Parts: sequence; C-alpha cells; structure tokens
Amino acid sequence: MDNDSLQRWVEEISWRSFNQPFRHQAAFNKRLRSTGGRYFTKSHHIEISWMHYETFGQDETERIIKHELCHYHLHLQRRGFRHRDPEFKALLQKVGGSRYCSTLTINRAKEPFRYKLLCSKCGMEYLRKRKVDPKKYVCGRCQGKLLLKLLDTTMPS
Repeated sequence: MDNDSLQRWVEEISWRSFNQPFRHQAAFNKRLRSTGGRYFTKSHHIEISWMHYETFGQDETERIIKHELCHYHLHLQRRGFRHRDPEFKALLQKVGGSRYCSTLTINRAKEPFRYKLLCSKCGMEYLRKRKVDPKKYVCGRCQGKLLLKLLDTTMPS
C-alpha cells in the first residue's frame, strides 16, 4: 500500500464512519514506532505508522485511522478533540476506533555490537551498538583517550 491508496482509504473511512469528507493529506510515516498515528492541528494532516500497518494489518490500522479521524473531525468542529475530552471518547466508541494501539516489540538487545571504544593508555575496551564521539569521553579506569573502531559484524559463511 502506498500513500495514494492510504489517502483514498482514509477518505472512504471518513465518509463511511463519520458521514463527512476528509479534505487534507494522509500519509505513512516509516519512523513512527511508539504511536500508531498522529493528527496535526495546524495543517490538519494525518500520519499513520507504516510499522503498525505491516505488523498488525488492515483491521488494526483502520482502528488507528478512525482514532485520528476523531481528532480531525472534532477539531474542525471546534469541539473537544483531546484524548481526555468526553466528546472524543464518545465519538471514538461510536465509530469503533481504538483508544490505544498495539505495542510494537522492537528488541534492540539482539542487535550486534558495531563499535568498540579502545583506551589508548590501558587498553580497556567498551562495546557499543551506536556510534559515539570518542572526543566527548575518556576511559573510566584511567581517564585515557579513547579510539573508535568499527567491528566487523558480518557472519562467517
């Protein structure tokens, strides 16, 4: 599914569930991980998490879209569009949107170490998954200068 298909899908859900048009932009955002979607009050655009769509499928994504459309339609009508507002909660329940989206489990513990900081004074090694600036740190053991090395993370064949 691409952004054009998502746009048509959001417009169709808006007509079917709210009997009102969706006149702004809807797009996937591949960086959204902690939330299923976002509604922007200034531009009235909606972003949907690509990861949630791929992981949980169309049913979960439709509930997320309905949630964001509740924000959208209530905000345009100058009614309570925030999560805590009774109007938002009532409309969300009426259209069958989800109050909370399913949680993505991103396990960073399985990622391999990609970098090694090596103390030039005592030889102490520090393994890191993310790149760090060695100029900002010193060795915890002897306060010596640190050197950054990239580890070979390819698996032997």
